[in-house]
Amino acid sequence: MSSETIDYYNQNAADFVLATDQIDMTALYSEFLPLVKPGGHILDAGCGSGRDASYFKQQGFTVSAFDASAVMAKIASGRLQQTVAVRSFEQLDETKTFDGIWCCASLLHVARQTLPDVFSRLQRALKPGAVLYVSFKYGDSERDVNGRRFTDMNEQQLTALVANIAGLRLNKTWLTCDQRPERNNETWLNAILTKSAV
Repeated sequence: MSSETIDYYNQNAADFVLATDQIDMTALYSEFLPLVKPGGHILDAGCGSGRDASYFKQQGFTVSAFDASAVMAKIASGRLQQTVAVRSFEQLDETKTFDGIWCCASLLHVARQTLPDVFSRLQRALKPGAVLYVSFKYGDSERDVNGRRFTDMNEQQLTALVANIAGLRLNKTWLTCDQRPERNNETWLNAILTKSAV
């Protein structure tokens, strides 16, 4: 994740929380949570304000979270009433720890050349048989927008990426429209992946 992108979130955290906090995530939660064992351990990776981690906690799951932005991590820590680590995907180093990992609109800030390593790290951090949710803005480019670096993704690119990650299977992809009224012309690629059970 670029230092410019991290700076963007540090400087615009309050506005970002305001813009994203009330988005209805029910449809996405319903794809992910039934695949996580009841009371299981979920990692919200790139958690932003802690919106989703907070919901998971309310549903009785054990939650861990991190964000590369120190300001966002502080906001999420207050919301969750627990420590949210300040770190990047490239620093993820757990092994067989989580029953589910949630990467909602967060991996899109990882450079394309770094994604294979990051997906390998995510795979290692999952317990056997565990589930991974990811989402990217739909497309095939890398671009800078107002100080943030984006890596877009389409079905073919994601399929090719996951095909090279041992022990990780792409179960399902689907497209959704951005829930923010001013962004409803933007499309998101969503995916559910699972780690092999052995």
